[in-house]
Amino acid sequence: MTRFHSSVEFPDPRDTMAEGILAVGGKLDVGTLYTAYSKGIFPWPQVGFPMLWFSPEKRGMMFFNEFHVPESLQRFRRKNPQITYTVNKDFDHVMAECANQIRPGQEGTWILPVMKRAYHEFNKAGFGLSIEVRENNVLIGGIYGVLVDGVFSGESMFYKKPNASKLALWFLVEHLSQLGHQWIDVQMVTPVVAQLGGRLVDREEYLQLLEERHQQIAAIP
Repeated sequence: MTRFHSSVEFPDPRDTMAEGILAVGGKLDVGTLYTAYSKGIFPWPQVGFPMLWFSPEKRGMMFFNEFHVPESLQRFRRKNPQITYTVNKDFDHVMAECANQIRPGQEGTWILPVMKRAYHEFNKAGFGLSIEVRENNVLIGGIYGVLVDGVFSGESMFYKKPNASKLALWFLVEHLSQLGHQWIDVQMVTPVVAQLGGRLVDREEYLQLLEERHQQIAAIP
């Protein structure tokens, strides 16, 4: 595995404080982000606080053998062949649209400028992954996240037209399945994720899955 310097000395991911907070402070540089994600930890900024790093008790997961595509969505994709999909062609644009997405019950966005800069650099370093959904060459949906040590962790997704974010997630699952992945970390289970088969698992189960995946990657010649 790649080794980077981290600005945070992360404790064991099980040793969290309230609400899954594991560590406070540090930088959002490539080394720290890499170290965090390789341990199943992710940043979540809160206005007025230093950077907070999380290892929640419950983790949103999408297991590919449980992925469910409703018949209505299958029909929609068949009837709309003009909708196209790309991988990592416009990471920053997808991230910006996710930040601009209006979400019920949520004020503002956690994708602050500091997060955009950090994940822009993380993507440049080779650890970003985005799916772009376009109709007539116009971006109508997408999802972005990070791919560290063989594990994809989703950060956010957006849609400008109905079903576009679902199509992005569906294409992501197809893409990663072809590369030998069996699951993705979605952090939280939103209604869209739940509709497609996502569910919560305990932290211990997630960390075990993470370790098993790292061992698989390390065994590849």
